[in-house]
Amino acid sequence: MLLAEVAATSDAVAATRSRLAKRAAIADLLRRVADDAEAGSAEVEIAVAYLAGELRQRRTGLGWRSLRDLPAPAEEPGLTLTDVDAAFARMADLSGPGSATARQAEAAALFGAATAREQSLLAGLVSGELRQGALDSVVVDAVAEAAGVPADAVRRAVMLAGATGPVARAALTAGGPQAATEALATFRLTVGRPVRPMLAQSAPDVGAALDKLGAAPGDPSGTAVAVDVKLDGIRVQVHRDGDEVRVFTRSLDDITARVPEIVAAVRALPARVLVLDGEALVVGPDGVPRPFQETAARSATQGERTAAEEAELAASLELSPFFFDVLNADGRDLLDEPLRDRLAVLDDLLADAAGPLAVRRVVTDDAAAAAAFFDAAVAEGQEGVVVKSLAAPYAAGRRGAGWVKVKPRHTLDLVVLAVEQGSGRRSGWLSNIWLGARDPEGGFVMLGKTFKGMTDKMLAWQTQRFRELQTSDEGYVVHVRPEQVVEIAFDGLQRSTRYPGGLALRFARVVRYRDDKTAAEADTIDTVRALARPLGGGATDGPDAEG
Repeated sequence: MLLAEVAATSDAVAATRSRLAKRAAIADLLRRVADDAEAGSAEVEIAVAYLAGELRQRRTGLGWRSLRDLPAPAEEPGLTLTDVDAAFARMADLSGPGSATARQAEAAALFGAATAREQSLLAGLVSGELRQGALDSVVVDAVAEAAGVPADAVRRAVMLAGATGPVARAALTAGGPQAATEALATFRLTVGRPVRPMLAQSAPDVGAALDKLGAAPGDPSGTAVAVDVKLDGIRVQVHRDGDEVRVFTRSLDDITARVPEIVAAVRALPARVLVLDGEALVVGPDGVPRPFQETAARSATQGERTAAEEAELAASLELSPFFFDVLNADGRDLLDEPLRDRLAVLDDLLADAAGPLAVRRVVTDDAAAAAAFFDAAVAEGQEGVVVKSLAAPYAAGRRGAGWVKVKPRHTLDLVVLAVEQGSGRRSGWLSNIWLGARDPEGGFVMLGKTFKGMTDKMLAWQTQRFRELQTSDEGYVVHVRPEQVVEIAFDGLQRSTRYPGGLALRFARVVRYRDDKTAAEADTIDTVRALARPLGGGATDGPDAEG
């Protein structure tokens, strides 16, 4: 299939705000890709990635600056999806002396063979700024429509596969809805292949969390819940098959080589086949978590660190794993079993462990006991709690209704849209950041600005970071690619005529930058609006509207 056909569909998707229209346009293209006998089924995966605004290669080495001076566009389309994917694969494989020059030559050849519209599509894919409103969830629904199968069947297969492309390929090339349904059923939990982690919804307090779960604590007819301590670490999913142990992050990156202490801890457990879900963090001698930056240093990309430097870092900042769920034990798939059964397996598995490997929890149907557990967790320096339904299965890859997190402060994961030049003692640094919530239909909705909570070290880091993401410099305001996620604490929300979303954050301050999340995982404007009701807020713009 020609890249021009994907570009045309991308334009059609960007031109409408209707989710149904986006889905229909994508489904139509996917049918045509699957029916193209010359293309082969591999192009289905390429088309799915491009329509979701992504390249199949995690890193190509191309930066924003390399897109500033593009060659003259071709007059007629001639590039196929296979041509483009192969070109990016060659760029991704380049390394060592001379690789930058070779990569630029590859990029020039690729963009020179593309029409003006195709160049725009390719630049959006490279920069991550396609902004067509076709998020992965829309593409998943389009795959279901094109294949004639239930959307839930596709979603489950994607969760278990960890990616949409292979699932789309299986469903669309199977040979009809019945065969597609059978093909989707072959995607199962496979030890060694990470699944997308189950995520939690948010609530402002324990009572609201219980209400969300439909529990009635204290009532004889009510339902008990599990209340887990929420640790401020890195999410880890650990797979064991005999002596082979692999550790994956929330984004499904393999960090096994960087975390030997987690590998050793899991190897010491009695089960030979395991899939565990948990958190890993650096803990002080007093049992209190160390600052998140210390934990993040252990999971960060090694970059230029030598093996000796990596070993020294591991010795000085030892990660402690804490597990709160088990998805497979000795070959028994537990995904669809209720949490109460999974916890029974987990407790038995960790009972004789050398150290504390289980996330601390209480199971109760008493609202006061749940609230007291939350207060105690916060008092000892933990991040909060996660309240969980004991009847809920493991909803891989979804922000399911079965888990609700509660923190002592209101926080949102937002995206930096622009940053302002600092003044006074902050002169020379980029300081005040513009904050945006993700719009599910595409783009971001600004909610305010803040410069609070920033240390000198953070200011220096963000100045360098946002210069790398810079798209334009107006002198005072530097606009950036919307890629950097930041966790923002705030005291409330109030109605605002200043911002298009109609809401502004009150007393916003930076908690930390989230390099473990992409912009596609930031909180949505719908989440913010839902929080506005229980949090309250003033009726008009106030002096603290920008925090």
